Amino acid sequence: MTTMSETPLPAALAEIRDEFLELDEPIRLELLLEFANELPPVPERYEGHPELTERVVECQSPVYIVIDLDDEGLVQMHATAPREAPTTRGFASILVQGISGLTVDEVLAIPDDFPRSIGLTRAVSPLRISGMTGMLMRAKRQVRIQEFLRGRPDDRV
Repeated sequence: MTTMSETPLPAALAEIRDEFLELDEPIRLELLLEFANELPPVPERYEGHPELTERVVECQSPVYIVIDLDDEGLVQMHATAPREAPTTRGFASILVQGISGLTVDEVLAIPDDFPRSIGLTRAVSPLRISGMTGMLMRAKRQVRIQEFLRGRPDDRV
């Protein structure tokens, strides 16, 4: 398990984390709701096809993610989360925005405890933090699978 103290955070996620930590705790939830409104739509090929995505069972709400590697080997994360679950949707948006565009190695180096580092552990339930952690773990697993399928297996699978 990689923890925050062991590994530097990719710039996009560090910026998001710092943005949360600069705010007073009650206002952090407002920022999370802003992220919920910024969740990009999934590409058309995944729209209406949950069988092509992975359900994040750690989330109470129906959240689905899928990872693609582009031609340059950069990770593209996609997620769906219902508008009626803005906290979960916000967490999904943070990960989509923070992971998309990273290399495989950068994604795999994201500390497993990143969801606990953004200053929301007292504002949202532990179950919700566990859901975000589940999203991150599933994204990392999918990255490993995509890398393997591209013909570059290594000892991380």
